Amino acid sequence: MIALKRLRDKYVIWHANSINFPDFDSSIVVRKKVIFSGRVQKVGFRLELFTLAQRLKLTGWVKNLEDGSVEAELQGEESKVYFLINSMKSLQRASVKKCEVITIPISKKGKDFTIVR
Repeated sequence: MIALKRLRDKYVIWHANSINFPDFDSSIVVRKKVIFSGRVQKVGFRLELFTLAQRLKLTGWVKNLEDGSVEAELQGEESKVYFLINSMKSLQRASVKKCEVITIPISKKGKDFTIVR
């Protein structure tokens, strides 16, 4: 089972690094709390979101919830935050049935993006 997880993780990182980003127009900095519901656990969803967030230079965190959803707080330029949200909603190996996005106050803490275990 561990070997399969490692193989999946390598694929997820390769996939996230192969996504071509558009030229983003400069936009305001926002912080969004996002809850993705559907088949979003055990498919590399958090790792994909983490890898893309790092590439986009966003800050925040992502974690699994007990109800099978994934919650994230994303902070950065608005255009990049929404690009990430839309990328995750269209992820083929997951099935996002619902995506709730809430605007929250900007945080001065944290300069990186983390996966909360």
